[in-house]
Amino acid sequence: MIRLQKYLRTGSSLWMSIALFTACGGPSGGEKNTISISGAFALYPLTVQWAQEYKKLHPEVNIDVSAGGAGKGITDVLSGVTDIGLVSRSLQPSELQKGALAIAVAKDAVVPTISASNPLAATLQSTGVKKDDLNGIFITGTVKNWRQLGLQSKDPIHPYTRSDAAGAAETWASYFGKKQEDLQGTAVFGDPGLAQAVQKDPDGVGFNNIVFIYDAGTKRPSNGVIPLPIDLNGNGKIDPEENFYGTITDITQAIAAGKYPSPPSRDLFFVTKGAVTNPVLKSFIHFILTDGQKDVSGAGYILLPADKIQEGLAKVK
Repeated sequence: MIRLQKYLRTGSSLWMSIALFTACGGPSGGEKNTISISGAFALYPLTVQWAQEYKKLHPEVNIDVSAGGAGKGITDVLSGVTDIGLVSRSLQPSELQKGALAIAVAKDAVVPTISASNPLAATLQSTGVKKDDLNGIFITGTVKNWRQLGLQSKDPIHPYTRSDAAGAAETWASYFGKKQEDLQGTAVFGDPGLAQAVQKDPDGVGFNNIVFIYDAGTKRPSNGVIPLPIDLNGNGKIDPEENFYGTITDITQAIAAGKYPSPPSRDLFFVTKGAVTNPVLKSFIHFILTDGQKDVSGAGYILLPADKIQEGLAKVK
């Protein structure tokens, strides 16, 4: 049975649901009608929705979903704790050698964020921040205050990163050609934790998956964090073709069109250990790659191209 804990709220706004579906069983080898899933916060909300929709068609199937980061997802599936690991980064050679099989199911992106209470927020929305300056904030540590970005403030910049092995952190670091362990800043657990830390700090700079920035109802930034636009052409301002952060629709369309760089946009994966042989697991993944794709855009994610869908379907024949 799927059990959803209550939503977290900040003020009157609905905080993205990060409540975990409780685990009540291991891999479905023992109980063929149970599917256990854990992993990336990025893919968790969409997987919850898929699980709910699949159970409407197959009420006899128990689907247990928990979030804990991409690192947990890959560890759990390779150790046999779960049937599926939710992974929001490319697989490493060592993981492939252990039998990890990745099936792309959707696409999203990691976006730099600041607090809505940042006194420079309006200016930053107009000027954006260059990639080199973001590198100075998160990697080299050479950019320490807002004045170094040409802004009228001596206040220090407080970078935040993830404490857990996270696909978002790995993807954000890869934007600079680095690894998660190279990221500077105060380490915070989980996507929601990182968003909350930045929200509370007017001088904070962090990064989040887009579904933890925008409200699913209004489609606009919520929870007290707002995107920090990237000045992609480095001309010191956000040009019209770079101005796609207003709503979740704007940014997902920009990602789909290739206007937002990759990384930090990326594919999201279901990972299994070896070939999928369990009929129930095959059925669930097949549902996600076919009928379940109707839920992707509405949930704030980006549809995969048809060739990647077909590639995934071939893996569960």
